[in-house]
Amino acid sequence: MSDKKSLACIILAAGQGKRMKSTLPKVLHPIAGRPMIGWLLDSIKPLNPEKVIVVTAPDCPAVAEAVNPYETAIQQKALGTGDAVKAALPALEGFKGDVLILLGDMPLIDTATLQALIDARYKDTKTGLSVLGVEFETPPAFGRLVLGPDGALAKIVEDRDCSADERSIKLCNTGAFCVDGLELPGWVERISNNNAQNEFYITDLVSIAAQDGVKAHAYITRDHDSVRGVNSRADLAALEAIVQGRLRTQAMENGATLLDPASVYFSWDTVLGSDVVVEPNVFFGPGVMVGNETRICAYSHIEGASIGTGCSVGPFARVRPKSSLGNKVTIGNFIEVNRSRMEDGSKAKHVSYLGDAAIGSKTNIGAGTVIANYDGYAKHKTIIGEGVFIGTNTTLVAPLTIGDGALVAAGSTITKDVPADALAVAREKAMIKDGWAAARRAKKKAS
Repeated sequence: MSDKKSLACIILAAGQGKRMKSTLPKVLHPIAGRPMIGWLLDSIKPLNPEKVIVVTAPDCPAVAEAVNPYETAIQQKALGTGDAVKAALPALEGFKGDVLILLGDMPLIDTATLQALIDARYKDTKTGLSVLGVEFETPPAFGRLVLGPDGALAKIVEDRDCSADERSIKLCNTGAFCVDGLELPGWVERISNNNAQNEFYITDLVSIAAQDGVKAHAYITRDHDSVRGVNSRADLAALEAIVQGRLRTQAMENGATLLDPASVYFSWDTVLGSDVVVEPNVFFGPGVMVGNETRICAYSHIEGASIGTGCSVGPFARVRPKSSLGNKVTIGNFIEVNRSRMEDGSKAKHVSYLGDAAIGSKTNIGAGTVIANYDGYAKHKTIIGEGVFIGTNTTLVAPLTIGDGALVAAGSTITKDVPADALAVAREKAMIKDGWAAARRAKKKAS
């Protein structure tokens, strides 16, 4: 039997997801902003595997990039799970430990369940493999786990190959295995494709091991959510709902208030401080950190940004990637912040676009301000100092620097740098003609 201290993992990730009607490899479809295979790799990590091999289809560099630094192996033709495992075996040559075989499209299996599956491999000295099972009141089209009189696993029968009696079995195969690494290569070589699909099934390992007098045992999980797979967009949406529920609960347990939890969407790495209040219909994309006592108002969209303590964001605000807000910053309704930094106490309360800007502390950005950061070829930087007042309906044409304490008059279009403490006015001189409007009305009435 193998050494329990060493572990390798084979992840089967060559599925193309034909039912999803997508050019994106199935395991790269995101759940809470993260490729589904990333969730699985995260669960494996605490087990400290000596090797992880991800089996992919040909011409899938995006999968290799997503699982880096883990090794990949290529399954040249889609001939079944047994063939996929065979593709990974050269990378495990000489390995003497346990081998976890997992499905890349079953992303929510947790570390504790995987450890229990490994432990089941050591049920007794004659156990050579363990299988993760789950019981359904009304089984889906999963393979059935057929137990022998001694409670050991006698065989796994794929749904399409089941007899009427076998199909009535409620105990199902999830597709996760733990196998003696010394035996695995020889057993895989003996898998045949004599079945309804003409494929090589990894499930045949149980019967093959039995021929050698080696037992298999099943570990049965009661957590149906952790073993749900993805074969369709509907399956993907179901897992998204599960993960969002977990993330919302986690946020509230960590001290955030969600006024309408079901309408708030998190990414896998969203971090909220204590006493954060999140109003309804807020979306957090990847890479967001929010400090303590900040309020995120309704219908706001935040991604790739950090927000400090005591801020107010929204409603209807958008904070885009590479942006950061200091402490006690206010951005109000219909404000977009993009690749910009707003220092402590700065404010932009109404209908403005702030792109590629560095905005100093206690600066006020008036309603309708637009930073024209793009000239049609390149993006340019705007630097606004501390304590600056930008008047309503101002256009700032980058590249531009506005010094500390300066005031830009409402309605200005600023194209030149403004010194500290200066007044900048850039608008046409007002022309007023007394009585003109009344004369016009009289002329119209006469005609």
